[in-house]
Amino acid sequence: MSVSALAEREDTRTRSGEPVDEIVLNAVVEAAVSGDTAATEWLLTYVRPLVLRYCQARIGGHRTAISVDDVAQEVLLALFRALPGYRNQGRPFLAFVYGIAGHKVADARRNAARVSAALSVPEIPDVASSEATPEQQALQFELTSRMEQLLRKVLSPRQHEILVLRLVVGLSAEEVADVMGSTPGAIRVAQHRALTRLRKVVTRD
Repeated sequence: MSVSALAEREDTRTRSGEPVDEIVLNAVVEAAVSGDTAATEWLLTYVRPLVLRYCQARIGGHRTAISVDDVAQEVLLALFRALPGYRNQGRPFLAFVYGIAGHKVADARRNAARVSAALSVPEIPDVASSEATPEQQALQFELTSRMEQLLRKVLSPRQHEILVLRLVVGLSAEEVADVMGSTPGAIRVAQHRALTRLRKVVTRD
């Protein structure tokens, strides 16, 4: 069966809620790395919703100084450019994708922080506007950044990443284990400890 036929079969399974078969995914990745246009298009289409959910979780709500769609597009573009040089080193392909996404999100947050710091404090308008101004977006971003900083203080980087992948991106414990080079049991334990820690902090505050 050709890679295209396999991809079409996986499309049907994905729409029905079933995960993509790892063997099929690896075959499509190999074809994309070799320059197969159809495989590349399918691969980017497949990872796009995963990348969007990841960026949304790491960046926050839509009223920030960062566009989730723009960052996701940057991730997909970087992935497209990196595909020819991709080499399977024993880790799942999604680990490679989320690695790129993590770097792009970090870059976007740094850039937005610089923009926020450069903005002067505006005068309060006489008439309220229903649309967020750039200053309001920057303020919202700052609040989101503070929440992100709080989570990073409360949780370890590993716990934070596990919660994002499990609860926001929607990966199973098995899939997160593959991405992070761990075991499903260890992922579930880490998730439980992270949620317990968050509950204690929220209750205490």
